[in-house]
Amino acid sequence: MAKYRQIMELVLQGRSYAEIVEMIGCSRRDVARVRQIVAEHDVTSMDMITTEQLVGWFPDGRKRVSANFAQPDFDQVLVSMRANRFFTVLMAWRRYADADHGLKKPYGYSQFCALFADYVRSHDLVAVLHHEPGRAMLVDWVGPTVDLVDSVTGELTRAYLWVGVLPYSGVISCRAYLNMKSPAWLDAHIQAFAMLDGVPALIVPDNPLTSSHPRSKGSTERVINARYQQLADHYQTAIVPARSGKPRDKAAAENAVGIVEKRVLGYLAEDVFTTMADLNAAIDARVDEINHDMPDVNGVTRWDRFVADEQHTLGALPDTRFEEVEWKQLKVGRNYHIRADSQHYSVPYQLAGRLLSVRLTSLRVTVFDGAVVVCEHDRLNGRKGQYSTLAEHVPQQHQGIDGLWSRAWFTDRARSFGPATLAVITQILDRHAIEAQGYLACQNILEGLGRKNRAVLEAASQQLLNQGGYATYSTIKRIMAAIHSEHDSPRPSIPAASTTKRQAVGGSQQLGPEVYVRDASHYDTTGEEAGL
Repeated sequence: MAKYRQIMELVLQGRSYAEIVEMIGCSRRDVARVRQIVAEHDVTSMDMITTEQLVGWFPDGRKRVSANFAQPDFDQVLVSMRANRFFTVLMAWRRYADADHGLKKPYGYSQFCALFADYVRSHDLVAVLHHEPGRAMLVDWVGPTVDLVDSVTGELTRAYLWVGVLPYSGVISCRAYLNMKSPAWLDAHIQAFAMLDGVPALIVPDNPLTSSHPRSKGSTERVINARYQQLADHYQTAIVPARSGKPRDKAAAENAVGIVEKRVLGYLAEDVFTTMADLNAAIDARVDEINHDMPDVNGVTRWDRFVADEQHTLGALPDTRFEEVEWKQLKVGRNYHIRADSQHYSVPYQLAGRLLSVRLTSLRVTVFDGAVVVCEHDRLNGRKGQYSTLAEHVPQQHQGIDGLWSRAWFTDRARSFGPATLAVITQILDRHAIEAQGYLACQNILEGLGRKNRAVLEAASQQLLNQGGYATYSTIKRIMAAIHSEHDSPRPSIPAASTTKRQAVGGSQQLGPEVYVRDASHYDTTGEEAGL
């Protein structure tokens, strides 16, 4: 009577026909029958129902027939399948049929399969039996994104979610990144392996360009990207992309994406996040609930199944974490910082103007002068334009000087432009913990924008202050461009001077009221000389 008891429990919970049929695997007729009994006997709680009552309400005509047959031990069949991936239902039936059942008869193979299928459906074991524990992890990007709000400028940045799932246990890993490029793709795998404390035998991605690409244009053959293959070699695993047009190859990943969209994005949609750390902490809390606090119909969670049947089958993690390495040749600026991926890292001030080698990994930035390590920084993420400055790199004279490249030097120059420019330069210098970090921005504004446009720079600075804006080179440049466009607009036309010859008055030509011009005869002195 287990099925009718489960149906009645769901009916009392107010579940719909479709939900009950999907969860129990019964027919709509069974649900209707249970609803009728509940209504007739005014049942409100399962605590008031005994097994004898259920037997009386739902007599099983097959019970006397099945009593003559030996009942298979499907629990042991499931144990054998989990322990031996080559164990089949046919082998289980043969073992069952060959056993001594006394006076009872064994079921035939077809009935054995039907009973086993019913057992699998009722115990939510379909996905478990279709996948081998520890064999594969399916990975993909989630379609919807999450917005990050810059706490300084208010600018919105998209964050993309990566999801990985072990199809046997259903354990999910999820992580947010600022883009879907190769470094983010690789780091997501590393984080997932760390969470599982092991490595599956296979990684099954979809076909994004971060995982594989066609060998040549128009070719159907796909090749694993070099960096992705390096990660697989480091963790001793294999990459087998899902086949194009074969959705069943990635069904578990699509199911995991759907769960993340509902249980993660759905819960976090109305929250505001300003840093990736805060966003990932919130995602971790939601994923932890999915893995640890959402049991199936048997009361078993994803993590329970993973620990019991799958964790020991994973490969061991290597001693060192995989790190993607990128090398760059970068020149040290006048403010003794190098600029890598829109972030700034200090070096000893004596190296200003030098060309240095820089090694970038996902976690560290290492600067070399030839073969000598100059310094190391933690890699900056998030908002562009951040500074990582070590105290020992700052020259002593920057603690307070009045000469070149000092606060006084920049403010004195800005004062010559006007009070608005002085206020903007002061704002830029004041917002840096180490004042020298703002020198380059001040130099770009005063030299780059103001050298030939002093009045326009002052006007743009005043407009920025009136708006309460955030002073940067780009903002001021944009305002100056708008001012130039207004000044360059067409001026009203002025009529040309008249070319009509005016009338002469008394030997003079009248050009206007009270204005006369003598003609040539006035200057003729021939007659005077003749009279002399």
